[in-house]
Amino acid sequence: MPQALATTPSLLLVRAAHPRQALVTAAAVGTAAAVAGRPLREVGLVAATVLVGQSLLGWADDLTDRERDARRRPDKPLASGRLDPGTVWFALTCAFLLVVPLAVANGRRAGATYLALLLVSAVGDRLLHARALSFVPWMASFALYPAFLAYGGWGGVGSPTPPTPVMVALAAALGLGVHVLLALPGLVHDHEEGEKSFPMLVALRTGTPRLLLLAGAWTALTVAAILIAGRTAGLT
Repeated sequence: MPQALATTPSLLLVRAAHPRQALVTAAAVGTAAAVAGRPLREVGLVAATVLVGQSLLGWADDLTDRERDARRRPDKPLASGRLDPGTVWFALTCAFLLVVPLAVANGRRAGATYLALLLVSAVGDRLLHARALSFVPWMASFALYPAFLAYGGWGGVGSPTPPTPVMVALAAALGLGVHVLLALPGLVHDHEEGEKSFPMLVALRTGTPRLLLLAGAWTALTVAAILIAGRTAGLT
């Protein structure tokens, strides 16, 4: 990619949205909707809602951690000064104005659930990011995904059927594994800055390589359990 194109505000804005995490999450939740038997148009709506919501969280995260990233990740668009914070605030505001109607289009209960998920993710991560309870917002937000899917529908008409408790519990467990895996690459910098997140406290006891194996195994087993539960107990 030409250097001039790579530094355009639009592409820098995409980079600040944590696009890989946003795309993977949207694809995973969309796939879960398809496996649950939702029609194609509803699968697309679910994926679009999650993609916009995850982009919103990515921009909020980079705005919040701008000074921290300047010390640790000076290559990031906001931290390096190549992307104006006002541009990101504008994009974040547009994403919020878009994600609300998208969420509600899944049904009122599903919409409220997804907006609660975003609130838990944003506020929880902000308050607990460097603390021993850093896993709480991850588990809580992931636990809301089954409800978002179970209550979902089309055109604002959702389903009244709640998700099964086993799917909620497994989704929460998956959130724990994802949190640890995503935190692993930054643990050295976290340790240097004296942060005491849950992954850091565990890594100090087990060592990072062993924690990687444990978190990978936990996540893989949880995904397998979700697939089995989906075929037996089902989503609802």
